[in-house]
Amino acid sequence: VEFLYCDLASMKSIRQFVRQFRAKNCPLHVLVNNAGVMLVPERKTEDGFEEHFGLNYLGHFLLTNLLLDTLKQSGTHSHNARIITVSSATHYVGKLHLNDLQSRCSYSPHGAYAQSKLALVLFTYRLQHLLTANGSHVTANVVDPGVVNTELYKHVFWVVKLVKWMTAWLFFKTPEEGASTTIYAAVSPELEGAGGCYLYNEERTKSADVTYDEELQRRLWTESCKMVGISDEASRLP
Repeated sequence: VEFLYCDLASMKSIRQFVRQFRAKNCPLHVLVNNAGVMLVPERKTEDGFEEHFGLNYLGHFLLTNLLLDTLKQSGTHSHNARIITVSSATHYVGKLHLNDLQSRCSYSPHGAYAQSKLALVLFTYRLQHLLTANGSHVTANVVDPGVVNTELYKHVFWVVKLVKWMTAWLFFKTPEEGASTTIYAAVSPELEGAGGCYLYNEERTKSADVTYDEELQRRLWTESCKMVGISDEASRLP
């Protein structure tokens, strides 16, 4: 195991990380997008993005796009490279505000978090469409880990923290249990060549209806490219 530093809340850090990784000339068979914050007070990343959207979504969007060439070179017909993005059941209640992705008009920690998780599902489906159109040996799937007992809940109200402390052993998954579906998506032979799936408890599940809106997927992708400063070559694809 080798550690390379990458701050998903910093576009500069992400680009530095990718340069360091590429310099090693290593193949990349599995990329797991799993960083995140939840219900943080209104604040911005160093690039000026609302933190939920900037870290949870845009950081992963940029990282994935910068590593796509390496992933494509690493995948083969019999062993596709795999991209696994961790979303949340919260995406079911999320709303994507294309005209206000930074939640400037009205900030809600719950709304901003849900929007970032919804964006990750839309991104995954659009990414899989583009990979298929290019004939790439790479698949992209999205995972719902369930309710897991981690430090992600440190910004919730103190009453919720108390309830969590009292009931976590009964209702919450352990971190090991929460990671199981991500690991399944990364290594299971059953998913070889299968992309565009929403996975929960190691099974394919239907995501929110809005996530299948291909026009919304396309518009979010185009806007995301503008925000992180990369070329939207994919916009010319069907």
